[in-house]
Amino acid sequence: MVTAIVLLHTERDAVNDVADALVTLSGVSEVHSVAGRYDLVAILRVESNDALAALVTEHIRGIEGITDSETLIGFRVYSSHDLERLFSIGMG
Repeated sequence: MVTAIVLLHTERDAVNDVADALVTLSGVSEVHSVAGRYDLVAILRVESNDALAALVTEHIRGIEGITDSETLIGFRVYSSHDLERLFSIGMG
């Protein structure tokens, strides 16, 4: 499992529309509206680096209202939850 965090700037009135469009994409597990330097934070969880590249460069990049983004790729997860087990439930 590859995890990435995408930090997004949006047009002023596009935050809700961008968030709604992001959550419809396969591989986007969460979208947070945040205060601070960015407007939205998207958590991506996909099977491979190739899937991540396609999600970011082909799908997220095409959403209108995004003015800038920064993608952070996770190397290791530190969590009190077994995320691999949670995301594999129901997958064969």
